Amino acid sequence: MKLLAGRGRLPTPGVSVHVMRLGVLDVGSNTVHLLVVDAHRGGHPDPMHSEKTELRLAEHLEGGRLSEAVAGRLVRAVARAKAAAAAAGCDDLLAFATSALRDAGNSAAVLSRVRAETGVGLQVLSGEDEARYTFLAVRRWYGWSAGRLLVLDIGGGSLELAAGRDEDPDLAVSLPFGAGRLTRERLTGDPPARGTLKGLSEDLDAALTPVARQVRRAGPFDVAVGTSKTFRSLTRLAGAAPSGAGPRVRRPSPTSGCARCTASSPGWHRPTWPAWRVSAPPARTSSWRARWWPGPRCGRWRSGSCTSARGRCARE
Repeated sequence: MKLLAGRGRLPTPGVSVHVMRLGVLDVGSNTVHLLVVDAHRGGHPDPMHSEKTELRLAEHLEGGRLSEAVAGRLVRAVARAKAAAAAAGCDDLLAFATSALRDAGNSAAVLSRVRAETGVGLQVLSGEDEARYTFLAVRRWYGWSAGRLLVLDIGGGSLELAAGRDEDPDLAVSLPFGAGRLTRERLTGDPPARGTLKGLSEDLDAALTPVARQVRRAGPFDVAVGTSKTFRSLTRLAGAAPSGAGPRVRRPSPTSGCARCTASSPGWHRPTWPAWRVSAPPARTSSWRARWWPGPRCGRWRSGSCTSARGRCARE
């Protein structure tokens, strides 16, 4: 452990606090992500280092199982992350796995191999626990003054949703509606056919409507938060500032930008998404209400009449 004194970060002047450097390893459906932070009780964590390895585990589930080759790549990625955490001076490494390993039929064997060859014990989170941890992170970021939160996280393999006023949500749900999973299993054409999109929209409406009823019963929310890269991409399409502008830049994300693009894209079926109308949207609700984007350019851009941010709807 390291000892930190002064520098305006102490709860009481002249009192020292123990700062621990932690490594957090997240094995997701698409990437293996290591984040190194300096943390102490009662204080915010300071990110010190971050690195990712792209494995796309969910794309390599053959018959519901991870192949030996893919498991080997996972072992090597975890070993590199462990070495990077040690080089960064981490006192401890917390390692978690989510949807891809949760769904793999041979997850127990893969986890045993990872532990045997790297010494890292991956803890597989349940979908509900994943939703709860994400909610806790959002609560810590926004604080109590944000009121009641609705938190949504679209990963590669699953969708997590949580709502509540405290640190532990009143509602925590995980559904197999990750962006990568739906693309692989349902959107086989490029571009996908109108009927395919309509069928997917209707199936999602049917599956999400009961969840929306649960959210309504849990009570109205004050702030809705989308936490994943999928939401970040949607806000960029709607004209929000890029990540390079910094984390403190205000990023309003009007739905009109994406709505115009989807409405004008050839062959695009614009879904109504009634399941997500969980309550009267507050003024601060932003990215989660954006529509899905079917491609890198919209029909109006091709014809020169797109009126969205900067005159185009490009992925950047």
